Amino acid sequence: MTGGANDLRDLFLLRRDVIFLNHGSFGACPRPVFDAYHRWQVAFEAEPVDFMKRARERLAEARRALAAFLGAPPDDLVFVTNATTGVNIVARSLHLGPEDEVLTTDHEYGGVDRVWRFVCEQTGATLVRAAVPLPAGSREAIVEAIWSRVTPRTRVLAFSHVAAPTAIILPVEELARRARAVGILTVIDGAHAPGQIPLDLDALGADFYAGNCHKWMCAPKGAGFLYARRPAQDLLRPLVVSWGWRPEKPGPSRFIDEHEWQGTRDIAAYLAVPAAIAFFASHGWDGVRMACHRLVTEARAALNAATGQPALCPEGPAWYGQMASVFLPGCDAETTSNRLREEFGIEVPIWQWGDRQLLRVSVQGYNTPADVEALVGAVRGVLGL
Repeated sequence: MTGGANDLRDLFLLRRDVIFLNHGSFGACPRPVFDAYHRWQVAFEAEPVDFMKRARERLAEARRALAAFLGAPPDDLVFVTNATTGVNIVARSLHLGPEDEVLTTDHEYGGVDRVWRFVCEQTGATLVRAAVPLPAGSREAIVEAIWSRVTPRTRVLAFSHVAAPTAIILPVEELARRARAVGILTVIDGAHAPGQIPLDLDALGADFYAGNCHKWMCAPKGAGFLYARRPAQDLLRPLVVSWGWRPEKPGPSRFIDEHEWQGTRDIAAYLAVPAAIAFFASHGWDGVRMACHRLVTEARAALNAATGQPALCPEGPAWYGQMASVFLPGCDAETTSNRLREEFGIEVPIWQWGDRQLLRVSVQGYNTPADVEALVGAVRGVLGL
């Protein structure tokens, strides 16, 4: 980190009267990155025809920067609007039937869970949810909890890299290795991983990986990607059929043509992704991430001490990055979250997860220890602790 957290706060557009501890939901875009995004939009409006003539070239340049950041070949990535769109492309391409099972977990994001529910209803396949118990004790126990639900009917293993409700990093590499050995496709919802934890997509070994750039990479809203391992790309069909399907002048791959070339649309968010990567480089973001991890560790410990609840998982960067969830004593999740916002000016999500309530705190470079202290004090006040 080249400066203090207040220096970084000045570079974000966030309101000063809100303590924002919810970066994980929609991210926050720094001013220099937002300015780059706006310049691309203005360039499109200034000369739309010339802009569109150069769109594929510019997308390729932005894709190369993103691929280097993610550890993947540029031709194995396409830009999509968000991770859910990427999962939709994969899920709605697979030829599933009544004899097939899709295995997922009970830690999944609701929007993506609905994708698999929809596809299974349409195809007659069965959606199986492996329970990953909390508190979690070991990475090996999580692997076995999920893998124990694999059957001869399992065709797809679909789960999060960083679970949205619980914020736990799930063991993608080991599960992908096991799945490939028995011919099961892996589809990873990586919405929260890029920018929050180091990524090497090729080494990770998943067949498909959908991620967001607008969350922890701090790119503009509407920038995400889908990675597909080269042998698996031919399984995919375009979600939107447009000029990229059987084009007169094919690009570097059918995967890119069919899923990224869709005619007139605003691609400014995609083109601003290199600006977000440059912003990280210019502000020593590895150091920022480490500082954020330390602060979220302090927040987790303080909240657990205040509420008397057990930690969801052990400490350390193998378990969580810049966000962590904590159990709350019995309360109404929506009411409690609203009171924190209205009475204390603190933006932090609380939701019902099974029969428990979870508070998820997200820490980004603009947050300070004072933000965490305010949250802990407010939680004590609202819950009468």
